Amino acid sequence: MIVGIRNTACRIGCRIGLALLALSLGLHAAAALDRLDFRTPGADKALVEVLRQASPLLAAQRDKLTEAQDIFAAAQAEYGRLLGALYAEGYYSGVIRVALDGREAADIAPLAAPDRIGTVIVTVEPGPRFLFVQATVAPLADGTRLPDRFAIGRIARSGAMEQAVLAGIDGWRAAGHAKAAASGQEVTADHLAHTISARFALAPGPRLRFGTLTITGNDTVREARIRAIAGFPSGQQFDPAALERAAKRLRATGTFKSVTLVEAETIGPGDTLGVSLALVEQPPRRLGFGAELASLDGLTLSGFWLHRNLLGGAESLRLEGKVSGIGGAVSGADASFALRFSRPGTPDPDTSAYLTVAVEHEDEVDFNADRRAVTVGFSRALSDRFSAEIGLSFAYERSQDKLGTVNFSTLALPLSVTWDRRDIVLNPTNGSFLKAGLTPFAGFNDAANGAHLTFDGRIYRRLGSGDGLILAARVQGGAVFGAGLFETPRDYLFYSGGGGTVRGQPYQSLGVVASCASLGGPGCVIDIGGQSFLGLSGEVRAGLGKNLGLVGFADAGFIGQGLFTTGDWHAGAGLGLRYNTGIGPIRLDVAAPVGGTTGNGVQVYVGIGQAF
Repeated sequence: MIVGIRNTACRIGCRIGLALLALSLGLHAAAALDRLDFRTPGADKALVEVLRQASPLLAAQRDKLTEAQDIFAAAQAEYGRLLGALYAEGYYSGVIRVALDGREAADIAPLAAPDRIGTVIVTVEPGPRFLFVQATVAPLADGTRLPDRFAIGRIARSGAMEQAVLAGIDGWRAAGHAKAAASGQEVTADHLAHTISARFALAPGPRLRFGTLTITGNDTVREARIRAIAGFPSGQQFDPAALERAAKRLRATGTFKSVTLVEAETIGPGDTLGVSLALVEQPPRRLGFGAELASLDGLTLSGFWLHRNLLGGAESLRLEGKVSGIGGAVSGADASFALRFSRPGTPDPDTSAYLTVAVEHEDEVDFNADRRAVTVGFSRALSDRFSAEIGLSFAYERSQDKLGTVNFSTLALPLSVTWDRRDIVLNPTNGSFLKAGLTPFAGFNDAANGAHLTFDGRIYRRLGSGDGLILAARVQGGAVFGAGLFETPRDYLFYSGGGGTVRGQPYQSLGVVASCASLGGPGCVIDIGGQSFLGLSGEVRAGLGKNLGLVGFADAGFIGQGLFTTGDWHAGAGLGLRYNTGIGPIRLDVAAPVGGTTGNGVQVYVGIGQAF
């Protein structure tokens, strides 16, 4: 009896299990898509790729969406997307068919969507390409230039027509007509001649002046300071470029998370146009840390504290500290502290006033030095990419070497210009960067009068797309004019070697060996920094997937006792890995000396950000 019960239970259980399995297989079969064909008879390779990228059905297949409702929705959208892609390439007599198990998708009512779709066949016959036989936008403001591809005889792409209309509107807006708009269009396709006649009319509207600026969202920053920084040109002729400049000035302060300028919908009294400024402030304080490790030079630790709105007027205060050479095998630990206070919009919207205080201690193989410096100055944005700084600085340096103790005091006028065209500051792939500085100085105590010149130029080029190669090159250098070698503050002299100049060579390992007979007696020589420097670096960066990258690099450096005359070279080369993060790549470089006599053995560098 027990056996019979067990057999009965098994029969019942097995039947239930088989039924559930059959139901599961049936549901799976209903969701399956057996075949998707995408046919483009008569289309060239380039057009096929455009159509495939535009297809919602192919996108659903790539995303593994095979349920009937997903396929049906994509099929309904297929017509519009493919038609837009054809128009964008100049095809206006194309035929598009989307068959779902033999039924045209456009003929299926949404409420009658099939429960199962097994076969989808998309057919796109592009037909001939159309050319412009007429291409006009009128009236146009003086100086307006329409796109070159919107012209008689050119391929009649829909994008060219849209760009032409926008260019006409932008031309009028740049001339002060803020409410310029398209007022009419006449686009005619001749399917026998395969041509497009396109005529667009514009309504410029009246020339306007800027009205009042309304500000919202400033919880802690004073409104008067916002107006001073933005430089909103109330009462002047409307100019969209002036609005963009005002927004960029506010963003450049770092005080605001979001800056949005919106033009009023209606024209105000006296042909004026009001503007609304909506702000979202950043958290006022920020704290950051950094670390870099080199096998011979030791550990470098750095950190900063930033206040973005110290006095309620978008003033910034940055305190920064750094300790390097911790555990280094060559020299002792160096330490520095710096303070920078900056006030934007002083004395005009494009200029910021700043104050810096710096304290530094260096413990090197050849010398020890303690420095103090105070600088006041102005930085100015000359364009989106070009900026300049000028300051007045007083510095004191006490240095000890084999000759004893020397004291350098200088009153300097630091000048610098920066031209930055990099696409991504922390991880450039294209563009260039150039910074040059000239600091004339008057010397006191043991220092003489002279000038200190530095430059740093970088260029980046991507080859191919996606994870293609990136070529990066850097030239940096400097020189001291006027003052003699022993009359120049040690901070103005140059060394080469280490992660910032020549990887594979020990930090600051290359200087000059100079005669000090006039100071220390016959036969006196001393290791000291040079009065000229030239550094060359090149990298080949290759992507290894989404986040990983491989880098091959070579560096070389020259230090001269005079102005690029007597001196020595050294060089290093190696390989590196990069792991991209949201704040920049993590860098691991392994390098060895390949030239010169200052290094021996492999060096390892770990840090955040590209080497340059």
